[in-house]
Amino acid sequence: MVFRTQIITAGVPRMVIHVYIASSSGSMEIKKKQQDVLGFLEANKIGFEAKDIAANEENQKWMRDNVPENSRPATGYPLPPQIFNESQYRGDCDDFFEARENNAVYAFLGLTAPPGSKEAEAQAKQQP
Repeated sequence: MVFRTQIITAGVPRMVIHVYIASSSGSMEIKKKQQDVLGFLEANKIGFEAKDIAANEENQKWMRDNVPENSRPATGYPLPPQIFNESQYRGDCDDFFEARENNAVYAFLGLTAPPGSKEAEAQAKQQP
């Protein structure tokens, strides 16, 4: 699994997407969702940092403390993958997949869509 770190463009760091994952999850469903999210980000050259909650208790605590109340499950803790832009919560994998289906991943992540992308073209058509 490749973990991409912060991308620097013209000497200016861009915001980094943090994806909280569990490297040793026993759930095949969680593993698949994590792979799908990370694979999409990697394929689209979106800078991200995978933060492992299974190997690092600080990551686990931070993720649990920063997922908003209205996005938490009724019982138990939020499950990975959880997605943040820096410290701003963006959503879980279901929110990500919905944004991907709607060609709105960059907006979901709080990033500007690159020129020529389907998302940038769709945004341009919506503007007067």
